[in-house]
Amino acid sequence: MQTIDFELRGEYIELCNLLKLTGVADSGGRGKALVAEGGVTLDGLPESRKTAKVRAGQVVECQGVRISVKAAWQPKMS
Repeated sequence: MQTIDFELRGEYIELCNLLKLTGVADSGGRGKALVAEGGVTLDGLPESRKTAKVRAGQVVECQGVRISVKAAWQPKMS
C-alpha cells in the first residue's frame, strides 16, 4: 500500500478535497464519488460523509493509498 504524508495547514480539510489534493482523485467530484461508492475509510472505519472534517493525526485509506494527515509545523510567535 502506498503511503502519502499530507501536511495540514489549517484546523481541518474536507475529505473530498483531501482526496483531490493528494492525487487519489483527479477532481473534487471524483473524490465525492469515491466516498459515495463506499471506497473510503477514516481511521479504519467506512466514511460516507463527503465533506467529513479530517484533522491532524487521522488516517484516510482509499484505492490502495493510505493518507496520513499531519499538522504543519508553524513557528511560535514571540
